[in-house]
Amino acid sequence: MGFLAESLRASAALIAGLDPDLRSAVWVSLYVSFWSTILASAAGVPLGLWIGLSHFPLKRPAITALNSLTAVPTVLIGLLVYGFISRQGPLGGFGLLFTPGAIIVGDAILATPIVANFTLAAARGADPAIVPTALTLGATRAQSTLTLVSEIRFGVVAAVISGFGRVVSEVGVAMMLGGNIRGFTRTMTTAIALETSKGEFALGIALGLVLLAVAFAVNVLLHLLQQK
Repeated sequence: MGFLAESLRASAALIAGLDPDLRSAVWVSLYVSFWSTILASAAGVPLGLWIGLSHFPLKRPAITALNSLTAVPTVLIGLLVYGFISRQGPLGGFGLLFTPGAIIVGDAILATPIVANFTLAAARGADPAIVPTALTLGATRAQSTLTLVSEIRFGVVAAVISGFGRVVSEVGVAMMLGGNIRGFTRTMTTAIALETSKGEFALGIALGLVLLAVAFAVNVLLHLLQQK
């Protein structure tokens, strides 16, 4: 217990003193999580709305596949993206491997099914008369869809927040595609894994506390939106 208490005191000092390694890992985590969430939302929200509002023969299998993709292991996504952006891969010429951009791509792929699934649930839970009523009143298909999005906006925001919460706490994609390079691609999760393996528990605990605070804030915001 004395060792743990001492590590907690040291981690508090690192947080209060804004340790450079701590600040760097937090910044990289928030940066890649923000942009990957933006990309995932740009793809996932329209996909969820399209599946939820359209009628096509393979709709049920599509929903099942979307649900299944939310549980894909992060290391599998990291492996697939690695194969594409490595030097021998078809996208190797872009030099993305071991850069923040590589992590953003991998995390965006990881979060897209989650955002789409939550958006789909929100669209299916909306009043089915919204779109037909808007069309009857003279709205175009695009305008009626925007009307629906306005009605389920809290559900869409919850989908985006859930996507952010997923990527900010993952480690497999960040480790495989970013390479855990200090001050460049080292995120909070990869730094925690590294520092713990080195026996640097104070910095690992400090990063864990910051990550816990971010996850807690995201979940509180999601809970508030769900109440609305």
